Amino acid sequence: MSTPVIRRPRRRNRATVAALAAVVAMMAVLVAFSVPLYRLFCSATGFGGTTQRAETTTGFVSDRTVTVSFSTDVAPGLPWRFEPEQRSVKVRLGEEKLVFFFAENLTEEPIVGHATFNVAPAKAGIYFNKIQCFCFDEERLGPRQKVDMPVDFFVDQKLADDPETREIESITLSYTFFRSADPQGAKDLSRFVVSATPDPRRGQTLFAERCTACHALDANKTGPPLGEVVGRLAGTVSGYNYSPALQQAGVRWSADALDHWLADPRKFIPGVRMPVRVLDPTTRRDIIAYLQAQGRQAGAASPAVAPR
Repeated sequence: MSTPVIRRPRRRNRATVAALAAVVAMMAVLVAFSVPLYRLFCSATGFGGTTQRAETTTGFVSDRTVTVSFSTDVAPGLPWRFEPEQRSVKVRLGEEKLVFFFAENLTEEPIVGHATFNVAPAKAGIYFNKIQCFCFDEERLGPRQKVDMPVDFFVDQKLADDPETREIESITLSYTFFRSADPQGAKDLSRFVVSATPDPRRGQTLFAERCTACHALDANKTGPPLGEVVGRLAGTVSGYNYSPALQQAGVRWSADALDHWLADPRKFIPGVRMPVRVLDPTTRRDIIAYLQAQGRQAGAASPAVAPR
C-alpha cells in the first residue's frame, strides 16, 4: 500500500511570508526615521536639554538675569583644540547675546567635525534659543587653522513664568565636537574670520534666514525694500511709513553705515523703530555683500538714460 501524499497549504505559507516581510519593512522604516523623529521631538519639547532655533529675539527684555556658563569637549579621534573664549556670561531674559568659541586643527590635513550640544538643567532647553551657531552644520577646519566661532543666543523671558523653571538662576551650555561621519557638503569655518573676503552667496542665505520676515528686495513689507539700499538716502522709499528719526537722519546707506545700523539700529540712529540687531560681524559683512551685489545687478538691468 502506498503512503498518502500530504499537501501543505501553500496559501497560508505565502500569507505568513508576506506578513513577516511587512513587519521587516515596517521595522526598517522605523529605524530609518527614528533619529529624525527623535531630533524633532527633542527640538519641539527641549527634551534632554535640546535647545531651540530662532530667527530673532521676541523683542521683550526682562530685568531678570541668569548666568550662562560654557563647557566644551572633543571626542577621541578628532585632533582639534576646542574651548570657550569666555567661561560664563550674565544675560537678561530676552536679551540677545553673542559669545565665541575657539577651535584649532592640530593636524596638517583638513578635517570635518560636527558638534553635539545640550543645556543643563535639561528643563531649560525649551527656553534656550540659538539664532546662530556652528553646531547647525558639518564644519571643516583647514590644516593648522584657528578660528573664533560665534554663537548668538537668548534665553526666553517665559523661563521666569514657567513654574517648572522659574527658580533657575544658572544654565550650562555644553558642546562636544566629533569627527564627522558625513563630511560631504561641510561648511568652511574660515567664513568666521572677520578679515575673510565678503561672501555674497553666504549673505543671500543669511538674508533669507535673518531678514526676509520683514524685508523684500523689491517691495514694502514690515520694512522697506532692500534690493537697492546701498547708496540710497535713508528714509526715502516712496510709500513706506518711516519713523521721523529715520526720515531726518540724513544718512546715506554705505557699507559702513549699514554695518553700524545692523549692529545696533537704535544706537546708530536713536528713535528708530527697528528692533533687530545682527551681532556677529561676519554675518553683517556677508549680508551687506549680498545687498551690494543686488544693487549692482539692479543698476545693470536699468535702461540707460540719455544725458541732458
